[in-house]
Amino acid sequence: MTVRTQKALHSSAQHNSVPEVYQLSGWDLSDLLPASSESNGSDTAAPAAPSDSVIEERLAQIEENVAAFETLREKLSPQMEPESLINALQQYEKITEQLYRLGAYGSLWFSSDTQSADALTYSNRMKQALTEAQNRMLFFSLWWKGLQDEHAESLLPHADAYPDYRHYLQEMRLFKPYMLEETAERIINVKDTTGINAVMTLYMMLTNRLEFELEVDGELKRMTRGEIMGYVYSPDPAMRAAAYQSMYTVFKDEAPILAQIYINRVRDWHNENVTLRNFASPIAVRNLVNDIPDKAVDALLEVARHNAPLFQRYFSLKAKWLGMEKLRRYDIYAPLAGSTRDVAYENAVNLVLNTFKRFDLDFASKAQRVFDENHIDSEVRKGKRSGAFCSTVLPSVTPYVLVNYTGKVRDVATIAHELGHAVHSMMAADHSILTQHSSLPLSETASVFAEMVMNEQLLAEETDPLARREILAASVDDIYATVMRQAYFVLFELSAHKAIQENASPQELDRLYLENLQEQFGDSVDVSDDFQYEWISIPHIYRTPFYCYAYSFGQLLVLALYRRYQQEGDTFKPGYLKMLAYGGSARPQAILEEAAIDMTDPSFWQGGFDVIRDMIDELETMTIA
Repeated sequence: MTVRTQKALHSSAQHNSVPEVYQLSGWDLSDLLPASSESNGSDTAAPAAPSDSVIEERLAQIEENVAAFETLREKLSPQMEPESLINALQQYEKITEQLYRLGAYGSLWFSSDTQSADALTYSNRMKQALTEAQNRMLFFSLWWKGLQDEHAESLLPHADAYPDYRHYLQEMRLFKPYMLEETAERIINVKDTTGINAVMTLYMMLTNRLEFELEVDGELKRMTRGEIMGYVYSPDPAMRAAAYQSMYTVFKDEAPILAQIYINRVRDWHNENVTLRNFASPIAVRNLVNDIPDKAVDALLEVARHNAPLFQRYFSLKAKWLGMEKLRRYDIYAPLAGSTRDVAYENAVNLVLNTFKRFDLDFASKAQRVFDENHIDSEVRKGKRSGAFCSTVLPSVTPYVLVNYTGKVRDVATIAHELGHAVHSMMAADHSILTQHSSLPLSETASVFAEMVMNEQLLAEETDPLARREILAASVDDIYATVMRQAYFVLFELSAHKAIQENASPQELDRLYLENLQEQFGDSVDVSDDFQYEWISIPHIYRTPFYCYAYSFGQLLVLALYRRYQQEGDTFKPGYLKMLAYGGSARPQAILEEAAIDMTDPSFWQGGFDVIRDMIDELETMTIA
């Protein structure tokens, strides 16, 4: 395996149009922490252990800074000078950056090798140290949330001088009704470190160690989840079924443990947030964290449910195009064409970056930085976390991207998606670490848009009617996976959280999930019993309950924005790029209102589904000779 070095390709192609040669690789985490001088060049792409001396030095700096911050406890007062509050926030911001740097190294190292004892030991050590530091600074946020409204208003920094600090302080006060007294908050933080957070780490270790057997070309192969998922897009119906059956046979064997992990995850979520903090419902917690009104989420989910027949119609049409009486659940991602072509990694990256350049040169140059600085882990390895993500650590550090590239056409869209996240973060890099990260639902704005820009380019360049239909159908498949599938995950979570409080068994949760699928697909798709185990394989519902509506939110929002882009052309770009540059420095509702969007209005969400309907209509009218 050859790892692309940080400087080599950047210098060779910076001043000419020759495509760069990109190779599958692991990432370089040295921009966060230098590696130990004792680390040897192993044959794995996982990062090396960081230097012990550097860790000790960084922890000592954090200890010194936290101790200095603690002296502010006796100085906090409603009558304090606003300048003193600014000073406190600057200290808090510096410590937060130090904590993020150490914590992110552990998270990224463990994601690249979930079976590494060294990575897990380091990660657990950092979680313990960071929890202690955060607990010692907890008094500040509790004091601020506890102030009377008039006192808080008098201390708020002026919007012109310190806009990020002002917004951060205002956002903190949204949680005032749900805060506990300091001792209880500290207990929860300590408990979580060795409690539910540790259980979630075990879930990752258990699921990422799994291997799946599949016969390919007469040879029985053992694969990671990322590898076997590539075969669910096979043109061969038997291969698609075999891939799913192999995967869920393994998950069925693991179901007794994984289901119990989920049940305890849900009970912990309810005990803390509903019982102790008095949130109105389990999902209300996520809505407040996202700063999205309950009414907007309710409208989104209700409109999604109402539009289930739209995708049922699409799956019925797809069955006809494939020459089948009815799709099986195994077939919903089946390609319409019989092509099995793979896309070389270097071609995929060049395709994505060139597409970005056509949209906006700065957008593309920011995406290029991820490769120039070796901040991408792209190869498939046993033990590596499955799926894909983008991690923003600090405003001053280029985000890190993880993908598991198997050479399939859909992997190209994944690269575009995750690079879109990275560009979004870099667009907001002028903000404080306290406000750089956008709200989860808005965090999909650049990633999904990047996919759509790429699909439009592919359609523009393709003249073959069969290939054009394949591209458009693949786009609808992806929209289904991002909008309807994710919305129904959340609808399942709502049912599951309620059922678990009523002492539901794992088998009852399996039944609930099958009912969820049956409502989603109606009579358009045959759903076999294999899929009752699908829910235990969805990491988001474990790690971040109710996360998944952010995908539906982001995709439908982008459909509306993309329609404007098609109508307005280049005049659309400044407003869109400004939206990205906000990051998390303004409330989502304010950002969207600036774009004349009311997210609580069901008709807005229906507008997104109308765009999907138009795509399906276009597919239906395509004549293939």
